[in-house]
Amino acid sequence: MRVLLHTCCGPCASACVPRLVEEGHDVTLFFSNCNIDTAEEFEMRREAAAKLADHDGVPLVVDDYDHDAWLGEAASGYENEPERGARCARCFRFSLARTARYAADHGYDAFATSLTVSPHKVSKMVFAASDDPRFLHADFKKKEGFKLSVRRAAELGLYRQSYCGCEFSKARTPHSEPAGL
Repeated sequence: MRVLLHTCCGPCASACVPRLVEEGHDVTLFFSNCNIDTAEEFEMRREAAAKLADHDGVPLVVDDYDHDAWLGEAASGYENEPERGARCARCFRFSLARTARYAADHGYDAFATSLTVSPHKVSKMVFAASDDPRFLHADFKKKEGFKLSVRRAAELGLYRQSYCGCEFSKARTPHSEPAGL
């Protein structure tokens, strides 16, 4: 099955690609991250995804970076929401909708997301963000996925960010956990 993997970052995807390939899928990385607050941060993460794609021998597609669209469609009115709140749910919908459109337009059988690797993302919330029947509800945290992502990112020398990417995740409350990793 041809699977388009929405790739939030190289480190998270580093745990997903081997699992999907092991399951017999033909994987393409889809780096779609309009939520990232600066073009410089976007580029560092894109480079890490490219390094992973090259190492794992899978294609990489880079979606257009449009932070203004993300601000208007996902964040506007939700700027003060806590991490794991309504803004995050809207962000997941935004990214997965772009992934679903690309998958449909380019003949992919299914799509998944690397967002479920992070212990800082609630997999049920990610799964609820798309009702597309082609969306694989793969919880990559399972089978020590996060631990694998940390190990592979270090082995491959991938840039590992300290926040999810949006400017709002940088302003955490004392009781919230870091958004990215």
